[in-house]
Amino acid sequence: MTSITRAGRLAIASLTLVLLAACAGQKEPAQKLIADIDATVTAASAEAAKYVPDQLIAVQSKLGDLKAAYGRQDYAAVVKGAPAVLESAQTLATAAAAKKDEVLKALSDQWTGLAATVPGYFPVIQKRMAFLSKKSNQKASGIDLAAANAALADASSLWSKAQAAFATGNMNEAVSTAADVKSKLQAVAATIKLDLAAPAG
Repeated sequence: MTSITRAGRLAIASLTLVLLAACAGQKEPAQKLIADIDATVTAASAEAAKYVPDQLIAVQSKLGDLKAAYGRQDYAAVVKGAPAVLESAQTLATAAAAKKDEVLKALSDQWTGLAATVPGYFPVIQKRMAFLSKKSNQKASGIDLAAANAALADASSLWSKAQAAFATGNMNEAVSTAADVKSKLQAVAATIKLDLAAPAG
C-alpha cells in the first residue's frame, strides 16, 4: 500500500513538472504575441481613435484580457486567444483608412456645395445694403444697417478662413467654417429683408 501511494505521488509530481515545463515553454510565445498586438494597436490607434473608435476599444479590451491572463501565468490561454486578437488589431488600420476616405468624400461634397453658393451671397447682400443706405429710403426703416455691415464683414473674414483651411487640406474646419458663414449671411439677409433664394434684382 505504501509503495502504491509513493508511486501515485511520484506520478503527480512528474505530471506537475511536465505541466510547469509546458507552461514555461509557452511563456515566451505568449509574451511575443502580446508585444506584437500592442505594437499593432499603437501604430493604428491615432487614426482608429478618430474614425473607428468602437473597434479600437474592443481590441484594447481583448488585449487587456490577454495581459491579465499573462499576469496569472495562464500562457496557454494567451497563446490560444492571441491570434484572433492580433487579426482584429491588424484590421484597425484598414478599417480606419476606409472610414477616413468615406468621411473625407462626404466633407468634399459638402464643401463643393458651399463653395458654389456662399460666394454668390456676398454681392447680392452688398447690392441690397447699398440700396438701403441711400438717403430717404423708407425701406431701410427699422433696419440696423451698421450691425448688418459689421456682420457682413465678419462673414467675409470667416469665408477667407474657410478657404485657407480648404487650401491646407483641413476639410473639417473648412466645411464647418463655411457652414457658419452661410448661416451668418442668411441671418444678415433676413435682417435686411432679402430673400437669398430669389433671383437678384
